[in-house]
Amino acid sequence: MLVLARKLDESIVIGDDITIKVISIEKGVVKFGIDAPKSVSIMRNELLEDVKEHNIAASKDVSNDTLNELSKLIGK
Repeated sequence: MLVLARKLDESIVIGDDITIKVISIEKGVVKFGIDAPKSVSIMRNELLEDVKEHNIAASKDVSNDTLNELSKLIGK
């Protein structure tokens, strides 16, 4: 992991087209601005982890019989 220190209004550049800039620092909270192409997905880590947990929980609710029926319906 690369660790960088940045001050207010300083930036880092990733590749040719992603810039991350420190927008504000208040009460121990750092706000970043991210400039990236629309094709780049940006998501907060805690949301990504939450989605993963929900997907795993949902997959456990499906029986093998249901999966087999679904496979037949989609032709696999």
